Amino acid sequence: MLLTLTLDRPADASYPASDLGFLLHKHPDRAQSFDLPVGRATVFYPEAGDDRCTAALVLEVDPVALVRGRKGPATLGQYVNDRPYAASSLLAVALGRVFGTALSGRCDGRAELAASALPLTIHVPACPARRGGADLVRRLFEPLGWHVDAREVPLGDDWGQAPYVDLRLTGTLRLADALAHLYVLLPVLDASKHYWVTPDEVDKLVRRGEGWLSAHPERELIVGRYLAQQRSYIADADARLTLDDDSPDAEPATAASDDADDTDETETAERTPLRRQRLDAVLAVLREVYAHRVVDLGCGSGYYLKAMLADSAFTEIVGVDVSPRELAWAEDRLGLDRMGERQRARITLRQSSATYRDDALAGFDAVLLVEVVEHLDADRLDSLERSVFGAARPAHVVVTTPNVEYNTLYGMLPGTLRHPDHRFEWTRAEFATWARAVAAASGYRVEFRGVGEPDPELGTPTQMALFTREDS
Repeated sequence: MLLTLTLDRPADASYPASDLGFLLHKHPDRAQSFDLPVGRATVFYPEAGDDRCTAALVLEVDPVALVRGRKGPATLGQYVNDRPYAASSLLAVALGRVFGTALSGRCDGRAELAASALPLTIHVPACPARRGGADLVRRLFEPLGWHVDAREVPLGDDWGQAPYVDLRLTGTLRLADALAHLYVLLPVLDASKHYWVTPDEVDKLVRRGEGWLSAHPERELIVGRYLAQQRSYIADADARLTLDDDSPDAEPATAASDDADDTDETETAERTPLRRQRLDAVLAVLREVYAHRVVDLGCGSGYYLKAMLADSAFTEIVGVDVSPRELAWAEDRLGLDRMGERQRARITLRQSSATYRDDALAGFDAVLLVEVVEHLDADRLDSLERSVFGAARPAHVVVTTPNVEYNTLYGMLPGTLRHPDHRFEWTRAEFATWARAVAAASGYRVEFRGVGEPDPELGTPTQMALFTREDS
């Protein structure tokens, strides 16, 4: 199977088109081959000039390797099929292994170019388009900024159309984004994967879909097909895309990587997503204050609950959310029905609201309000203050919320909020004013911390306040 990627240098550009080699970490002057579990991938450059550069990825599939080790009798269809020719999850795996550093948006030699939108053309001569045809291809790629030329391929007289299209995508995008679109959508178009789908596929989907999948009009179809219609995985992915990605959670595009002639990219270090940095920062604070009994107020699908369950230092964990659906997702994500008795006794899920008094939440070591306050109408904040700092009155309260000043580094216009469900987002000064007023009125002291990569002028993407009760 074949994929080509072309960079046409704009007339006013200061770089040669052959710098595509730096971005892909594959030198234009020589062909490079890579052994994969399913066959052999080769990268070469049919053209590499100042004005135009094309990189080609050819994947030669070994049909025997695909079925080696499978249980049960082999069938002819396992050996004779379209896998060696039609782009599919096989090609997506090759993209991830061969262009892993480029997929992560990193390039030491041309960091500014890696962060820039470039005029790209991608050609996949045999792209599967099962259960949707050319119309499905357009529905998947056009919302991402691509101009789509998807030409259906006839099988021959009396045979009708083949389930493939000759696909050509043109657009001005970051190279990393273009590769991420292919990595996710090629298996979706094929509606199949050549390997067994496991829970780590959810992590791949959320990571590679960062910044575009959550708002895609065909998100449901993409998630369902990518995860082989497995309901628990789909629920997990939907919850993470909806709730855990309130902010872009991707740092402004910077780069750090290898030279253009690197040949081994099967292992690449990726920048830690902001969502993960936030989790690590919250857990670090809980350990710092020796919190053992913790309430996650607004727990959503259980991202923080799962992390606390993995640490035996947390002896009692309560997840609270106003939405029964979110609590059902959390229950499924945590596997409560499969949990051992001792582990199950450590955690409780409870439907309640951050803005109403709930005496069952009183007296804990800590209450988490992680990316919660910005979802409330401003006139409901006083209710939250009374219920948490007045009625529940834990020894500590941990609050995180977006820093609106940082949004410009995500390319957002001033005044634009990171998520459509946010009612407001605070500057650092506004957050500090609110937190100090709450602390003074409730008998707490407060300190502030940042989460994420700091900007010298705009601070960190997430701001955190740690409240400590004066008598604790």
